[in-house]
Amino acid sequence: MYYQKNKQHTHTNTTYTQTPADNILIVVTIFIVVFGIMAVFSASAPKAISYGENPISFTLKQFIWLIGGVFGACFFSKFDYRKLKPFAGFMGLTVLILLALVKFSPLGVTVNEAKRWLVIGPMQFQPSEMAKPALVLYFATLFSKNCKILDPAKYPFYFIFAAMLLLIYMQPNLSMIILLLTTSLVMYYVAGGSTKIITSAFVLGVIGVATTIRGYQLQRIKVWWNPFSDALGAGYNIIQSMVAFSSGGFFGVGFGNSKQKLSWLPEGHTDFIFAIIGEEFGFLGCFFLICLFCVFLHRGFIIAKKCPDMFGKILAVGITFSICFQAFTNMSVASSFVPATGIPLPLISYGGSSLFVTLCMIGVLINISKKKVQRIVHYVQ
Repeated sequence: MYYQKNKQHTHTNTTYTQTPADNILIVVTIFIVVFGIMAVFSASAPKAISYGENPISFTLKQFIWLIGGVFGACFFSKFDYRKLKPFAGFMGLTVLILLALVKFSPLGVTVNEAKRWLVIGPMQFQPSEMAKPALVLYFATLFSKNCKILDPAKYPFYFIFAAMLLLIYMQPNLSMIILLLTTSLVMYYVAGGSTKIITSAFVLGVIGVATTIRGYQLQRIKVWWNPFSDALGAGYNIIQSMVAFSSGGFFGVGFGNSKQKLSWLPEGHTDFIFAIIGEEFGFLGCFFLICLFCVFLHRGFIIAKKCPDMFGKILAVGITFSICFQAFTNMSVASSFVPATGIPLPLISYGGSSLFVTLCMIGVLINISKKKVQRIVHYVQ
């Protein structure tokens, strides 16, 4: 009796708390977005005037998409990323259907000899941009369970992914295919995949690209080696981009004072906006923007490293790598380090669907940074 009266019962209780969001990532994103709005305004104003529109018409459209993207980022930053798993298959099928509508329905629109846009009412967007988050969520879900490639349970997902790549190739959009395949290999490696399989896949990918490359794509490679071989044709944009960088020098000619954007660089507000930034802000402006993306890359990988579950780790790496790889590819194209590809500069280039999708992906990354920490509390009764 005495023992039972004086016996102390120790209980444990498990609670879960969240750490604060990665403020550095948020601040860097805000800086890039503000930089992008400024660049779009400066680079697009002459084109808007040439169309007989308000000089800020392109900027207003971009700003509308920005508002939607901010709401999307806020939503996903508060939505538990673990609850995204069940939507992986649905999102993949949705993107596949939208890509099919672009190719096989009158809703698809051709711009600059590429049929990549879908028009539904007043809204025009690129479904291929949605393929990025779909792929990242897809493979994060698959590889978080195991990293076995030859797993029968994964075959339906591979089929959908292959169909997506085929439809994107038919647009044509080879740069997006390279981005998606590279991102998938990186995610597989992070999940613990075999380096032999990665190497083999990389070699097969290079062979596949080399054998399926089209005439105009081959021409881009030729003019990359020597832009002046077709100075008024395929090499025109590269030459004008180099002129913009050389005109900018170290400090730049000043915001809004670019001459290349007036009529010489046709895609100055989209694919070659980095060249306009180089002309107006000089080497310092370009270096500042590169540093922002480097910090973004670093914070994204830090978030992935600290994430307590494998799904979140793979998801964070996929989002971070996808955005930064696209950014550095665009900058390399504008600087003539790699052959020209039609890929926008994330958060900078004019293009609403790219801006909206990228901000939503960053929202998921912010949510992952709010990692749940398990705490075991002991108390005596």
